[in-house]
Amino acid sequence: MTGKISTYQRLMLKIASTLPEKFRAVFLHPAGPTTVFFWAPSFKWGLVLAGIGDVKRPPDTISLSQTASLMLTGAIWSRFSLVIIPKNYNLFSVNIFTCGTGAYNFIRGLMYQMKQK
Repeated sequence: MTGKISTYQRLMLKIASTLPEKFRAVFLHPAGPTTVFFWAPSFKWGLVLAGIGDVKRPPDTISLSQTASLMLTGAIWSRFSLVIIPKNYNLFSVNIFTCGTGAYNFIRGLMYQMKQK
């Protein structure tokens, strides 16, 4: 951007000016709700909800490769979210939960498959 302020940025500043002072800093934070760095992790919570929903699935229907990939990407992105600037705690928390639900379902599926052999 060449120094011009976009319509979106003007709108966000106008909204921020109506907020109480203590909320303004959070709203305008580099990883706050005015940026993709807030919204992308927020929508990723859908993966966590799907993982929680999979807890009730029969273990024979669990895909080990899919749950392993969720577990590993959750772990990798959790680490990444703490080394980028600005630190993105929303991204960190969603990936910790993605890793956790993936690990739980992976273990359920693995235990079932081991029992079958």
